[in-house]
Amino acid sequence: MRKYAMIGAWLAMLAVMLGAFGAHALKTRITPEHLAVFETGVRYHLIHAVALFALGMGGGQLDSKKAEIAGKLFIVGIAIFGLTLYGIAIAGISWLGAITPIGGVCLIAGWAFTALSIKHETP
Repeated sequence: MRKYAMIGAWLAMLAVMLGAFGAHALKTRITPEHLAVFETGVRYHLIHAVALFALGMGGGQLDSKKAEIAGKLFIVGIAIFGLTLYGIAIAGISWLGAITPIGGVCLIAGWAFTALSIKHETP
């Protein structure tokens, strides 16, 4: 599970870099509407990278099979949700909006599997 902490940390670093890129390099190059789309991608990217990091640090508190599924769903969700929004914002590829919800569903499912992975204490 610690691999997810490492992947989460790297993805969080990337989200911060992309956020800085959007704030400094894109601000004057794309429309405010597209900048808002880009910022939404960065926000969800960062939130779920931190979630992935926390999942990886959960150790013995989690059911490893369910946590493994959650980790994979977070990674796929970050990739699909983030990349499609970045593509819409930077390149204006509007048809990517049809794919974005798939990433959102992966993120939602990742949270569900995270909740299910938490071990219940026995009395």
